[in-house]
Amino acid sequence: MEKQMHLAAQYLAAAGISFLEKKDDDSHTNLGFSITDHCLYTHALSENEDVLGLDYNNFALVWNSKTERTSFNLDGETHSTILKWLSNTAKSNLNKLYSYKFHYDLPYTIDATYTFKLSNTDKLKVLTAQRVLAEEVIEKIKEVYHLNTPCRVWPHHFDTGIYTAFPDSNITIGLGLAIPDSVSKTFYFYISGYKNGKTMPTSDFPKLEIGQWKSDGFTGAILELSETTVAEGVSFFKQAISQLQTK
Repeated sequence: MEKQMHLAAQYLAAAGISFLEKKDDDSHTNLGFSITDHCLYTHALSENEDVLGLDYNNFALVWNSKTERTSFNLDGETHSTILKWLSNTAKSNLNKLYSYKFHYDLPYTIDATYTFKLSNTDKLKVLTAQRVLAEEVIEKIKEVYHLNTPCRVWPHHFDTGIYTAFPDSNITIGLGLAIPDSVSKTFYFYISGYKNGKTMPTSDFPKLEIGQWKSDGFTGAILELSETTVAEGVSFFKQAISQLQTK
């Protein structure tokens, strides 16, 4: 299900590429996650506030505007059929051409016959809970440190995160939730510090009470998720931030 949701999120990224002004940092492709309806959403695609979403609860794409909401269930549908629905929906709502093209590569391939399958509803619920956890933890961190930056999901690597300069400090911090990769075989919280445009080394940092510092392949701290609570996630980030701020 992890792979399928990552692939499904690319339909939203393609909408951002197709309909929004290009940003140098690719922020026109990033997504918001709603903890109330468990959907990923694009930025508004029109003055009518059209947005394309990915509904975790129903394993479906949704197109929302001020006047209507339409959905397309992904279970059993092929990539080509989904693209046809997206093209028709974009044409009828925006009178614009939807294009499925990217300037980045994914770790997976997809062709016209690729078929989405709701093969594990329990796993999808776990994936949903992890996104909710990430949003709640990051919002707490933003509140504690008075950080005025949006929490977004970046479809290329499919991480939830923020990247921001810290007030009254000369450091910048990137933190969030990452999907399994070469750093960890499980979903994990991550944080890295930057000073003068360079990643801050962590090899001489004291051990964290929760999570661990890494310096091989990834420089920063990680906390692998395993029934992790909001309080534990917040504690992890606060400990790491405290050490980064003292360097």
